Amino acid sequence: METSVLPTTSRDSQGGTTSFLKTCFNGLNALSGIGIITLPYTLSEAGWMSLTLLFSMAAITFYTSILLKRCMDNEPSARSYSEVGAAAFGHRGRLLISICMYLELFLVPTGFLMIEGDNLHKLFPELRFHLRGNVYIGGKPLLTALAGLVILPTMWLKDLSLLSFVSASGVLSTVVIICSILWAGAFDGVGFGNEGGELLDLHGIPTALSLYAFSYGVHPMVPTLYTSIKDKSQFTKVFLVMFGLGTLSYTSMAVLGYLMFGHNLSSQITLNLPSNKISSKIAIYTTLIIPISKYALVTTPIVESIERSLPPKYNIRPICLLMRTLLLLTSLTVAILLPFFGILMALVGAVINVSNSVLMPCACFLRMFRSHGLPRIEVGIIVVILVFSIGVAVMGTYTSVKEILGKF
Repeated sequence: METSVLPTTSRDSQGGTTSFLKTCFNGLNALSGIGIITLPYTLSEAGWMSLTLLFSMAAITFYTSILLKRCMDNEPSARSYSEVGAAAFGHRGRLLISICMYLELFLVPTGFLMIEGDNLHKLFPELRFHLRGNVYIGGKPLLTALAGLVILPTMWLKDLSLLSFVSASGVLSTVVIICSILWAGAFDGVGFGNEGGELLDLHGIPTALSLYAFSYGVHPMVPTLYTSIKDKSQFTKVFLVMFGLGTLSYTSMAVLGYLMFGHNLSSQITLNLPSNKISSKIAIYTTLIIPISKYALVTTPIVESIERSLPPKYNIRPICLLMRTLLLLTSLTVAILLPFFGILMALVGAVINVSNSVLMPCACFLRMFRSHGLPRIEVGIIVVILVFSIGVAVMGTYTSVKEILGKF
């Protein structure tokens, strides 16, 4: 999942204005992100039994989203995730949640650039430019930089309404990618030449848990979805539909990809597809469109925060454009220097998504409801979830950092 930007609606006594179905659609768009192309790789890392971890992560993150909703009911003035943190822990809570959210808003778009570079290199492996003599420039670094150049004009836009329309096609994109890969396997003879796959690989469990957490990292959007829905009594049903359909699509992609390519899977399933098949090209080009349409939208909160912090005399158009360009260049530099998409997203899942989606909702809930006489069984469940998530964060972070260092 990558963080999506949805329109916010103030919560008042009359509620929001968004219908049940539209809220479900908005939630599915928030959940339908780049995580889906990593799930076959995740399954290949840990084996078939790791699907139980996917379902467990879905259940845990669904429960913590309900805890976050209950926190908002307890503090009606809280209309954003950071405000929930402030209500529970004061300024420190707001600061911690804001840091985690901004890190995610920077690292996920960095992953977008990695996707662009990897998939463009899949399509144009021989592309290079002659500089002089025997000096050439090409490969993934060049293609990643070219993708950044294409994205740059979208960073300069003030009105992102057109991009919002395109990026709202997350659900459609997910369906197109799954159907294209299914077509490639069923009718184009791609894959399915592997053994049945491994039942369980304990060494891959930390990576699998981290990537599953990344895929369900939708919690920064919970307050926006909750404040926007007209009938708040239907919010739990919205998340049941959202997590149910999301888990169905995740499971379908994971099982399909693992059956097709087995242990030969790359961190993005599109990199395993032959580039000469129409079905493969549809999947790859759909994957390429998503980052271009979403990069500027996802980084908008960072950009707006930077611009608000500028003194009035410096908050002018040329300096704002410079700041937006520097943000993209910084992200591009990280993508080129650390071109390890699967490992980076696992690190984001372990450090940031576990914090945003599990640790903080549980901690805020326990803090805000400490005097409400909570049932012991519920407190026990939350404590078990906290211990489990801390374990996921520690193991996932250690494994990801170790793998990154091993690349050098």
